[in-house]
Order: sequence, then C-alpha cells, then structure tokens
Amino acid sequence: MDLEALANTESNINFIPCLKWVKRGVAKANPEKVQLTKEELVQIINDTKSKLQLADQEGESSTRNQETSDNIDEEFSLDKYDEEDENTGLQQLGIHNIAEMPASAEENFDDEDDDSEKDDDIIKPSDNLLLVGRVNGDASILEVYIHNEEEGSLYCHHDLFLPAFPLCIEWMDFEPGQPQGNYCAIGSMSPVIDIWDLDIINCLEPAYTLGKKGNKKKKIKPVGHKDAVLDISWNPNFHHVLASGSVDQTILLWDIEAGNPSNKLTAFEEKVQCVKWHKLEGHVLLAGSCDKTAKVFDCRSTENKSWDLTGEAERVVWSTTEPYIFYVGTNTGGLHCFDCRKGEIWMQKAYEQDITGLSFSSQCPGLLLTTSSDGVMKVWDANGQSKYGAQMVYEKDLKMGVLHCIEMCPDSPFFFAAGGDNKSNNLTVADLLLNDPVKHYFGPRPLIETAVASGEPTTSNTEMEVTQE
Repeated sequence: MDLEALANTESNINFIPCLKWVKRGVAKANPEKVQLTKEELVQIINDTKSKLQLADQEGESSTRNQETSDNIDEEFSLDKYDEEDENTGLQQLGIHNIAEMPASAEENFDDEDDDSEKDDDIIKPSDNLLLVGRVNGDASILEVYIHNEEEGSLYCHHDLFLPAFPLCIEWMDFEPGQPQGNYCAIGSMSPVIDIWDLDIINCLEPAYTLGKKGNKKKKIKPVGHKDAVLDISWNPNFHHVLASGSVDQTILLWDIEAGNPSNKLTAFEEKVQCVKWHKLEGHVLLAGSCDKTAKVFDCRSTENKSWDLTGEAERVVWSTTEPYIFYVGTNTGGLHCFDCRKGEIWMQKAYEQDITGLSFSSQCPGLLLTTSSDGVMKVWDANGQSKYGAQMVYEKDLKMGVLHCIEMCPDSPFFFAAGGDNKSNNLTVADLLLNDPVKHYFGPRPLIETAVASGEPTTSNTEMEVTQE
C-alpha cells in the first residue's frame, strides 16, 4: 500500500448496506431533543470506549464471528477497500479517533437550546422518513432523511452513531409499556438487535434491545442469537412480535413485551438471509436461506412448506396484490415465483450476478423493482398467474457502484430509494415515471387503495399463538 492510499484508508469506505422507508403520519412533528451537559457527553464517550476496549480484551470476537465478518466483507465488497486498523469495536462506533476527554472539557459544546421551530426541523404530515444505514470510514451511522414528494425535497434531518455494522433495518411502532410510537430496529454484526426511538434526536443509546451477549467469566447466559442478524421483519398484525434471521442458522420469534424469544425455528441448514411476515396473515412467515431453499412457516404449529432454489436466497418479498404469491431472488441471479398452495410457478434468469434488492410498488399492481451487484436496476411487470415469467419493462445502470438495497415508498406508487457503494453517489431517491418506458407502460394502470396495498391488519392485535419447540 502506498502512502497516498494509506492516508485515504478511511475515506475509501462510504456505502449504504440497508435502508427503509417510514410511512407518512407516524413521526412526531417536533421530535424531542436530548440535552446533555458537556460533562455527561464526555463521560458517555469515555465509558463507551472503555467498554469496547474491555470487550476486545475479553476476546468476545470468536473464530466464528471472524468467519462472519469475512463473509460480510465479501458480500459488501469490503475486500476491495484498503485494510482497516485494529480495534474493530472502536471502528464500528466511529469514536476511536476521539481522544480521552476530561470531564471539564469546554470545547465543541453548546449549552444553549437549538431552535426546534426551524422549518427543517418540523416533520409534516406529507413527509416520509427514509432510514439509511451508512458505513462511512470507520463509523456506522443511521441517517434519518425527510422526503416530501409534493415539494421535491430530500434532506438529512438527523443522524446517530451505531455500535455495530448495520445489515438490516425495520420500522415498528412498539415499545413495552409505552404508547404506539415510531421506532427503528437494526440488525447488525452483533447478535443483539437495537431498537431506536426515531422521535428523539441526539440519543446516544437505543430505546431498548432484544438479546444479550453471554460472558463465561461473569456467568452471564446469552439470550437470543449467537451470531450476526442478517434480516428482521416486524409483524403488522401482532405488534409485539418481531422475527429475525441469523448467521447461526435460526429464526427467532421475539415477544417484545417479554423481551425474549417465544420460539426458535431451526428448519434451515445454513445461515438465514431473509425473513418476511405476511401482511394479512399474522401467523405466516416467509424465509430464505443459503441452503438454497425458501420456506413458509405456519407459526401456530411446527409445520412449514419448503421449495428448492437455483441458488442461495438473497431477498424474499410477498406480492402486493396476490396474497398466496411470493418471490425470491438468489445469489445466482435467479428470480423465482411461488404459489404457497401449488409450488413454483416460474423461474427466470434476471441477472448474471446476485439479486441484492427486491421490492413491489405499494399501489401499482405488478410493478416490481430488482437490483444486482452489477449496479443495474430493473423494472418488471410481475404477474404470479403467468407461466411465462415477469416482463422486463426498463433497466438502468444507476451509476452507484455495487447496489446493495432498494425499496419502494409505502405512500407513493412510483418513488423508490436505492443504496450503493459509490462513495460520491451512494443514495438515490427518484420517481420512476420520469422514465418514458415506465410511464407509458404503468402510467395508465389503475392504482389500488393504499390501505389494501400496505396490508392493514385484518385480525385483532391479540397475543400471537406460537408453539414452543
């Protein structure tokens, strides 16, 4: 490595591994701001650094975790970047360059209240939040963007440092003992799932966590997963239930009210890459694994249906308008369409490389977006009743390097957000109707009601029945 490359080691890493839209109307107009004294903030920084250094000394990063890290590096092309420094824990939090600060530190702190009435601080009913997991240099960050379709505006409202490399993001409205809120669950390289309150700015710790790392020396038993959390899915019918898939080859069904897993699904023989609850049937869970299978679980029993894939499952998604239909994207570029009742309907080669994103329009029937490591976004007309596969309507190289994620806005039929690894262009939010082929093909198509498309719960919010193994 030459001196110039060494000097630019941190700046060479700036990419977005995951993102998530938040529907309009759930965020507070004026989020609360945490007001810390300079002494409190300095103490938190120094305490956190001490804990991370202690964790490294105790050797909590096992051989298996190292293998997980290597797999993540490969998936997100980190092997193409310059090698990073040691002290991984400090890198992930983004504070390893902060010097030890005395409690009496005076610099860079302002005790005066910021003006919370600034126009940019107010979240309007017509605003969507866009949650963006970013890795920038040695820092892992959650950025909360405001997008207003009517005004054509997009800006970062606030951000916060994350304690570990983010791999997946899910929105949810549940916190034990609290009224319905606005929360973000993050799965990461850590086995612990962090849930952050999006209505609080400047918070340095999550509102609560799911799971706990074990410690043999302190005789602390682990709770939850044993390895990185690759995907999470919140149940819109049973608000206290969250599903998570992990490198440890299991799916956990969390009872958030109790703070513990209610059930563990062990039907896969490899790491679980993707999980997705059905929007209408609260007991039905779709999942895909690196063992080249996709399964649908009835969580009221131990039963599941399984189908073989042409490659490792990378993404899964339920059809917006056809309740029995789901789609799977694989690491070999295969796009599969299944009917829960009948099995596979069709499979086609969508890409030469892995499918990294899979998302349906919330209101335009059949409009499916896919992305791949090759940097190309494709727009499809996907019909589960067709035996001939999906019809490609449009494709475009987004010039964002490797594309890692894509999702369509829950309140708009044609807006999408995508994340990539081109450090000068790694986030795109755009309107598909600006592309003539898409406009001419899907523009005349009748839209469906937002409530139906988003999957408003059809069952009462009562306790979900899960069978213990």
